[in-house]
Amino acid sequence: MFDFNFNFDKKIIYVVVLVACFIAVFYLGIWVGVEKVAYCVPQPENINFSLFWDAYNKLRENFIDPSKIDDQKIIYGAIKGMAESLGDPYTSFFTPEEAETFMQSLSGSFEGIGAELGIRKDQLTIIAPLEGTPAQSAGLKAGDIILEINGQDASNITIEEAVNLIRGPEGTDVVLTIYRDGWTSSKDIRITRGTIKITPTKWSLKDNDIAYVQIFQFDEALSGDFKREAYEILQSPAKKIILDLRNNPGGYLEVSQEIAGYFLKNGQVVTIESFGGSEQQQIYKSEGNGEFANYPVVVLINQGSASASEILAGALRDNRDVMLVGEKSFGKGSVQEVVNLRGGSFLKITISKWLTPNGDSISEVGLEPDIKVELSDHDTESNKDPQLEKALEIIKDLK
Repeated sequence: MFDFNFNFDKKIIYVVVLVACFIAVFYLGIWVGVEKVAYCVPQPENINFSLFWDAYNKLRENFIDPSKIDDQKIIYGAIKGMAESLGDPYTSFFTPEEAETFMQSLSGSFEGIGAELGIRKDQLTIIAPLEGTPAQSAGLKAGDIILEINGQDASNITIEEAVNLIRGPEGTDVVLTIYRDGWTSSKDIRITRGTIKITPTKWSLKDNDIAYVQIFQFDEALSGDFKREAYEILQSPAKKIILDLRNNPGGYLEVSQEIAGYFLKNGQVVTIESFGGSEQQQIYKSEGNGEFANYPVVVLINQGSASASEILAGALRDNRDVMLVGEKSFGKGSVQEVVNLRGGSFLKITISKWLTPNGDSISEVGLEPDIKVELSDHDTESNKDPQLEKALEIIKDLK
């Protein structure tokens, strides 16, 4: 009897242990599978990631106030540092909160001051104050250097960090400490934030037969608005066009390509995307019906002309010898791809650069105007526009 119970108990224990082992192995397999899918990527042989964990553990062991250690912030900070180490101001990491703000800005309506920011010579710079925004009303200009934001040093912050500091609810103020070429010292400019809604384009008739077309941003709304404008211009007495791309920070390549189709013959090269190294280049061509292909055109550019506006200006210059008037453009000729990560965060990674149809790089170089005309503070205060005046003078002699 004793021997039977003992053997029976042993069998039960054996079965229980066997089932427990099976369950453990099953879930361990799932865990390993998930982790491998998520994390197992080829690692460079010369990198030892144990250094990261050594530093992490030392922080946890030695930092004076352990309650301030936030593991998620540590991970975000490490990824930000990894992106920043590449030295490219347009390759960056976005936390979930920053990602949400970024996506709102693409919707065409957000709260802030309405200025596009960039990095030039390692300095936070105004690419362009957008048309009809608090930034423009406060007198900000393309090329202005931001030294401080609400008293906080802006010399070593990223574009995304600057955007987060500058944006805020409508009706609240932000103070930017600005330096501008020609000034003897910096100035504090107080700006009241507002709801930013961009009008992408408008046009007017000059001197009876010149269509003066201003494009402020290459957003999704521009396609429909410009189609309507093109019809109006074709029905008007206009025989020539001045295309004003000043203070246009860019937007979508596809929209720039579409607008180029109004001014170029079908199949002409708009821009070339270069991926670096030995990878094949991507060529983008005009696909429109060229309604304005035979119209004499002059293009206005300045320091605030960037990205998609530089692509359009370069395409017209290289394909049609269209004259560029004004100041050197910003030189934002790189392409970013958004790569989604866990928890709503993402990486914005520079994957290629734009070239003009003749193969000239735009990135960090910009476009030089054929005729350089500067616009001074005095001109702006006096409501004078010598750049537009020069364009009108030039186009009158074009046939």
